[in-house]
Amino acid sequence: MERIQRRSLGLLAGASILAAPGLAWAQRDYPRRAVRMIVPYPAGGATDVIARLITEKLTAKWGQPVVVENRAGAGTTVASEVVARSEPDGYTLYETTSAHTISASLYSKLSYDPIRDFSAITLTATVPLVLVVPKAVPVADLQGFTAWAKAQPRGIAVGSTGNGTAQHLTSELFKGRTGITWEHVPYRGDAPLITDLLGGRVQASFATLSAVLPHIRAGDLKAVAIAHGKQVGALPGVPTFAEAGLPDFEAATWFGTFAPARLPEALRERIYRDISVIVAEPAMTQKLNEMGAEVNNLAPAEFDAFIKREAARWAEAVRMSGASVD
Repeated sequence: MERIQRRSLGLLAGASILAAPGLAWAQRDYPRRAVRMIVPYPAGGATDVIARLITEKLTAKWGQPVVVENRAGAGTTVASEVVARSEPDGYTLYETTSAHTISASLYSKLSYDPIRDFSAITLTATVPLVLVVPKAVPVADLQGFTAWAKAQPRGIAVGSTGNGTAQHLTSELFKGRTGITWEHVPYRGDAPLITDLLGGRVQASFATLSAVLPHIRAGDLKAVAIAHGKQVGALPGVPTFAEAGLPDFEAATWFGTFAPARLPEALRERIYRDISVIVAEPAMTQKLNEMGAEVNNLAPAEFDAFIKREAARWAEAVRMSGASVD
């Protein structure tokens, strides 16, 4: 009997080891080759900058290259489809924004599910949106902007980082609240949008604060109001929309890391821990704060819950605005 019990215990121990191959693999062997971090925008934008800050540190930490791969297009859905179809082995990561949770409500046909087909790893930071105009636009505040925009006989051109992004949807909500007539001009990310803002080819944008902050500080763009619950230290003196006369108008984009669905839980935790250590470094936190970002550093379970809330919130925003992309 004792021999049988010892044998049973040995079998159970062996079964436990076999039941957790992901844990051993994640702790000892990962990564054994290069990892790609897909970004759904062109190089130079806020998402790309944050991805490169993280991947540079991961490369040093893991001893393997972590390479940013820019896959811009269709409001982040091109990149999302690539990630959703990739193997859940940890060698394809995805740094994306709030557009990821908007897409399910905005697009009538998607080849993937933004929640079920992805493993949420960590929410790094959130950044409020700010209404900006080129320095040549003759406005100084939100009231002046609204009056000026309504007075343009042919309306104005308002740019965003692409159909389906938080910037696009926020502009539609603002349009509905104010009755301003304008043409929406979608771009493939922050960099080309900012180029046309600086050149005056579009007259306004609800932009990610981190992307336009250097141009605001340089005086080339003017910040009209910030879509946040309170003023931010990076833009002293710039009022919130509520302070400027438009209550209950808040919007932010966020930056988070995903992988394809069915990523082994132990590996998901491992990647989260390594990224969270990087984000918590004082120098990294300072860089994010200087970009106008609020550091979140959420664990996977917290990020899962956040994603579900975001999807529901933006679904309601899409319904209210009437925005759609086919």
